[in-house]
Amino acid sequence: MLKKTFFQIHWFLGITAGLILSLMGVTGAIYSYEQQILKWLNTDSYQVQVEQKPKLTPAEIYTHFQQVQPSYNINSITIAQDPAASSSINIAKEGARRGQNIMINPYSAEVLPEIRGREFFHFIQQLHRNLTVGPIGKQITAACTLMLLFFVLSGIYLRWPKRHSFKQWFAIKPQLKGRNFIWDLHAVVGTWVVIFYLVMACTGLYWSYDWWRNGMFKVMGVERPQAQLQAEGRNKKENQNNQTPHQARQTQVVEQGPNSTDPTKKNTLDQAQINLALKQAWQHFPQQLGQDYSSITFNVPKHANSEIEINFVDVIPQHERARNSATFDYQQARITQLELYADKQLNEKIMSSMLPVHRGSFFGPVYQFLAMLAALMMPLFFVTGWMLYLKRRKQKRLTLAARQNQTQFKIDPNAEHWLIVYASQTGTAEQLAWRTATSLQEAHQPVTVKAIQELQITELKNNTQILFVASTYGTGDAPDLSSSFVKKIMSQSLDLSHLRYAVLALGSKEYPDSYCDFGHRLAAWLQRNHAHALFDTIEVDNANPADVQRWNQALAQVTQLELQSMQIDKTFDTWRLQQRDLLNPNSLGTPAFNIELVPQHEAHWAAGDIAEIQPENSTVRIQDFLKQHQLDANTIIADGQQTLAHALAYKDLTAPIQTFKTIDELLAQLAPLPSREYSIASIPSQQVLRLVVRQKFDAQGELGLGSGWLTAHAAIGQNIALRIRNNPSFHLIDDDRPIICIGNGTGLAGLMSLLHARTRLNYTQNWLFFGERQQAHDYFYQRTIEAWQSTGVLQRLDLAFSRDQADKVYIHHKLREQAEDLKRWVEQGAVIYVCGSIQGMASDVDQALKDILGETQLEQLRQHGRYRRDVY
Repeated sequence: MLKKTFFQIHWFLGITAGLILSLMGVTGAIYSYEQQILKWLNTDSYQVQVEQKPKLTPAEIYTHFQQVQPSYNINSITIAQDPAASSSINIAKEGARRGQNIMINPYSAEVLPEIRGREFFHFIQQLHRNLTVGPIGKQITAACTLMLLFFVLSGIYLRWPKRHSFKQWFAIKPQLKGRNFIWDLHAVVGTWVVIFYLVMACTGLYWSYDWWRNGMFKVMGVERPQAQLQAEGRNKKENQNNQTPHQARQTQVVEQGPNSTDPTKKNTLDQAQINLALKQAWQHFPQQLGQDYSSITFNVPKHANSEIEINFVDVIPQHERARNSATFDYQQARITQLELYADKQLNEKIMSSMLPVHRGSFFGPVYQFLAMLAALMMPLFFVTGWMLYLKRRKQKRLTLAARQNQTQFKIDPNAEHWLIVYASQTGTAEQLAWRTATSLQEAHQPVTVKAIQELQITELKNNTQILFVASTYGTGDAPDLSSSFVKKIMSQSLDLSHLRYAVLALGSKEYPDSYCDFGHRLAAWLQRNHAHALFDTIEVDNANPADVQRWNQALAQVTQLELQSMQIDKTFDTWRLQQRDLLNPNSLGTPAFNIELVPQHEAHWAAGDIAEIQPENSTVRIQDFLKQHQLDANTIIADGQQTLAHALAYKDLTAPIQTFKTIDELLAQLAPLPSREYSIASIPSQQVLRLVVRQKFDAQGELGLGSGWLTAHAAIGQNIALRIRNNPSFHLIDDDRPIICIGNGTGLAGLMSLLHARTRLNYTQNWLFFGERQQAHDYFYQRTIEAWQSTGVLQRLDLAFSRDQADKVYIHHKLREQAEDLKRWVEQGAVIYVCGSIQGMASDVDQALKDILGETQLEQLRQHGRYRRDVY
C-alpha cells in the first residue's frame, strides 16, 4: 500500500510539475556554461594583442579613468597574469549591487567592446529561477524543486530492490518494445541521473527557502557569514518597500565575490591616498604572497584605515568561484590577513561555493559536463512519464469496457443470444470463454459471459444457446468456486429440452484417469436433462492450440458463421537461470531443487501467481533424434530464420514419425512441446523469481519435460522462456486477517510467496502447516521459516515429517490435533490456503477440514474466498 501510494503521488506530481522542471533543466544546462560561452562569443573583449611592455598597474588604470571618465566610481580593478588576457574594472551602477564589469585593454586602458550575450543569459537565468514572473514564479520553481527531490527519492524506492545487477539497473534494453521500452528508458536513465538531481535539488533550494538555507548551514556545521545575514535583512526591507523584482534580485547576496564592495558607500579617501594604496599593494603584495596566481583583484579602499582588500585566483583554481582573499596594510606594506580557499574545510568550501556545487563545476569539468547532460535529460522524464500515464489510462479504459460488456462490433438484432459460461481455477477457461465471445461478436452475434458459480436455474431455463468452457482441477474435480453449482444445480433434474449446448473441456493428459472429467460430467448432466448437444464435447490438453482450433471450427460449422481463428494468447518473456540448488540431499524422495530466475525486463507478479515455463528438449535428445532420422542439425528450415536443431528444441520428439520427404513435412508432424506450470515461491521485491521443482521420471526412467529442463538440462546463465500467469483464486488477502497456510513438498513454494508478502506488510497472524518425509533432509527453506518463527512473523508452526517415526504422521493428522485452535482462528476471520499435491495431501486436508469445521461452513468459506487452493 505504501509503494502504491508513492507511485500515485510520483506520477501525479510528474504530469503536473514535469513541464516546469523540464524548462528549469534546459535553462539550467545552458546557464551552467555561461562563462565559457560568453568568452567564446566575445574573444575581442576577453583577449588582446600582446605588446612588448608591461601591463598597466592598478594605480595607472585608476588614474587613467579619473582623467578620461571622472564619473566612474571604480569599485575594483582586476589584472590577469596571462599577457593576452584583458583587464577589467568594476564600477558602481544604480540598481546593481555587484556593479558593472568593463573589459579594458591591459596595455592602454582602452575600453573593449561590450560583452555580447549578457542579456540573453540574464533572461535564461530569470527563466530558470522564477520563470521571469518575479516572486510568484520563484515560489513555483521552489515548489517544483521540492518535487524533484521527491521524484528522486520515490523513484529509487519504487525501483528498489527489483534487481541489483549492474545491467538491469543501468543498461537500456533496446530489444524491449512498446510500454516496456518506455518504462525501461524512464527508469534506467532516471537511475543514471539520481546523484546529479539530488545535488541540484538540494543546492537549488538554498536560494528558495530561508529555512532550507539555515538548515544547510547547521547540517554542514558552518557559521553563516555576517555579510550574508545583513544582506538578507536589506532584501526583506527592500521588498517591503515595493522595490522592483530586478532590483531585489540584484541586492540579494548569497556569495561573497571580488566585486562585492557596496557601491552605495561614499569614498572618504582622496585620489592620492587611493593611488598610494594601489601602488603599495601592487608592488609588495605579490612578493609577500609567495605563490603564483592567474588573476588578482584590488578592491579600491573607501576608508582611511590603511587597509586594502585583495582577492586572487590560483593558477589552476578548483572552480570559477574558488577565490582567495587577503587584507593588506599599505602604510606598513604587509599582509595582515590571508584566507586561502585551499585551506578551508570541505564543508566550508561547499557552503561558500553554492553556485559551483549547483552547476557541477565544484567537482571538476567532467562532472560539470555530465551534470549539464543530466539537466538536459529532464524533458525525457516528462515525456516518457506522460506516455506511460496515457498508456495506463488507455489500458484502464479497455479493461473497463470489457467488464461492462461493451463491444466495438455491430450486433445483428435478429441473431439469437449466446450465453458463455466458464468454470475456471487458474484463469485459462475464463480466457478461452472471452476469446470465444470475441469470435462470435466479430460475426455480429450477441454474447454474454458469466462464471459458472454465478449461473442461476432461471438462466438455464431462459437461454436457448449456452457454451460451457470447463476446467478439470486436481484429480477430476470441478474448480473450487464451481462447487456450489455442482452441489446445488447439478444435483437437480431439470427440463432443458429447449437448450442447445456445447462443452469445451480443459484438462491434462498427465492425469489420464481424470482427463477433462468435469467437462464430461457437465455434458452428461446436460444430456440427462434432455438438452441438445451442438457437437460432441471437445477436449483440450494443456491449452493445446490445435484443440482450441477444433472448438472454433466446430462452432463455425454448426452456426454457419465465419469465425476468426482463436487461440490462447501466450507470449513468453526471456528470463535467465541464475541459480539452482538441491534442497533435499540424501532424501528418500526424488531430488527437489530451488530454482532462481531473473528477468531480462521489468517483471511484476503477485503472491500466489503461477510461472508458466516453455521447456526445451535436451541437446542429447535432439542429437539422438537427428541421428535416428539421419538429419543435419544445421539445415536451414523454410522460414530461413533458424536451423533444424533449433526448431526441434520446441517439438515433441517422442511421438511416432511417418515417412517424410521434406523437413517441412517432418515438422508438420511434430506437435509443440506443452508448457509447464509452477507455483512462485518469491515476491518481486526479492529480486528473483523462485521455484521449487521436484524431478519427475517417466516409465523409461527419463527425466520429465519441465523438471528435466529446469533441474538438469538448462545451463546456469541460460535463457528460459517464462510467462507470469495471474492466479487470482490463490492471491493474498489485502488486509491483516489471520491466514492458515497448509502444504506439503514442493507446495511450500506457493505458501512461501504468501508469507514473504505478509512479512513485508508486518502482518504476523500467520500459521504454517508443512509436511514432508524427513526433517533432516526435506525441511525446505528451514532457516527462513525458523527466522520467521523466532521474530514472531510466524505465530504458529506445525510440521509433519512422515518418516521420522514408526507411525507415519501427515498434515491432516496435525490439523486434527489442532482442531480447536484452528476453529478459533477461523472464527477470528482466518483465510485458509492449501498448496501441494491433490493426491493424498489436498484431499485428506479437505476431508479433515470438513470434519473439523463442518461441510457447510467449509463451503461457505470457499464461496467467500476464505478457502483457497493451488493444488496439482
